[in-house]
Amino acid sequence: MSEPLAELYRDLHRHPELSFAETRTAAIAATWLREAGFATTDGVGRTGVVGVLRNGDGPTALLRADMDALPLREHTGLPYASEAVGIDREGAEVPVMHGCGHDMHVACLLGAAQTLAADRSSWRGTVLAVVQPAEEIGQGAQAMIDDGLYDRFGRPDVVLGQHVAPLPAGTLAVRSGPAFAAADAVRVMLFGRGGHGSRPETTIDPVVMAAATVMRLQTIVSREVAGTDTAIVTIGALHAGTKENIIPDRAELLLSIRSFDPAVRRRTLDAIERIVRAEAQASGAERVPDVSVFDGFPAVVNDEQAVARTMPALQAAVGPERVFDPGLVTGSEDVGLLATAAGAPCVFWLLGGADPAQFADARSAEAVMARVAELPSNHSPLFAPVIEPTLTTGVGALVAAARTWLHAEVRQ
Repeated sequence: MSEPLAELYRDLHRHPELSFAETRTAAIAATWLREAGFATTDGVGRTGVVGVLRNGDGPTALLRADMDALPLREHTGLPYASEAVGIDREGAEVPVMHGCGHDMHVACLLGAAQTLAADRSSWRGTVLAVVQPAEEIGQGAQAMIDDGLYDRFGRPDVVLGQHVAPLPAGTLAVRSGPAFAAADAVRVMLFGRGGHGSRPETTIDPVVMAAATVMRLQTIVSREVAGTDTAIVTIGALHAGTKENIIPDRAELLLSIRSFDPAVRRRTLDAIERIVRAEAQASGAERVPDVSVFDGFPAVVNDEQAVARTMPALQAAVGPERVFDPGLVTGSEDVGLLATAAGAPCVFWLLGGADPAQFADARSAEAVMARVAELPSNHSPLFAPVIEPTLTTGVGALVAAARTWLHAEVRQ
């Protein structure tokens, strides 16, 4: 892969931006697309970028990359590590890091756009390059749809994309049917009665209430979800109090819920509200707790026929032995909203980003996955894909998949 593209990746990694604040990243993406010959529009869905490249009659393939980063302090020690800070949704200053690999997604998409623009004899139709904001909060895809994405730029015949993961670089992982979990973010506010730490009998302690609630919530998956179904309930934050001898008057829990089946999703959310209310009542709370879902999007479902059509191209790009089924991925993505809104099939795969040398002694799929579990994962302050062969593989996969769909036949 070209050094300018590798340098672009390092630059994006060094300068991450939070959701809906990706102005620098968007400007860079727009410049690259324009220079490649795409008719480019920025500010779509607040900070999104859309590039359109028409090459005769034929289908339209949407290639998507997300571009926002995380409120996370980087600990990779890389020479291009982020030292950036940003303002989060609560107005607090936080460190910012590309801890989920969206910088790699953008670099791969821009490299693929350049490649397709430079070789128009190999395809016909339209490439719709979408650089999406705010995937991390599950709002970017819908924001672009609501801003007239398809009315303004046309509806695609397929939505294609990829997400980097700690699999061996040079490999791809794609699954037909339900592939990535639905995600719901839940805020729980528990209300107690504050007072002095030396006189707990005069208070209703929301810290104890929160602790009991956290433990009881863990029984949803173990006791209310069937063993043949999948759900995850994670309490990622618990905020309460300011000083060791002050019993606060409230406590906040932030939850992440993952599921694949809509019925399981509904049952899990209902159980959370039931348990929260019951624990508050058991603690003698004088005010009903507040439970609200503030972010959420459905599971990503890869169209089986579209995967079958795309698979030979992915296998040709990296070798048949380097494309495999990863099983259900409990991580979540809002890319499925783009496909649903367009009425188009989705093909979304994992892009290996871990140093292949770390898998040199892994002789089976089980050994590979065991090694994956030992490596820093997405959302870790140590997560850092190797630039090569990740970048070359990601560009090649997008180009190969796009060419499979871009032909001169009449639109289906």
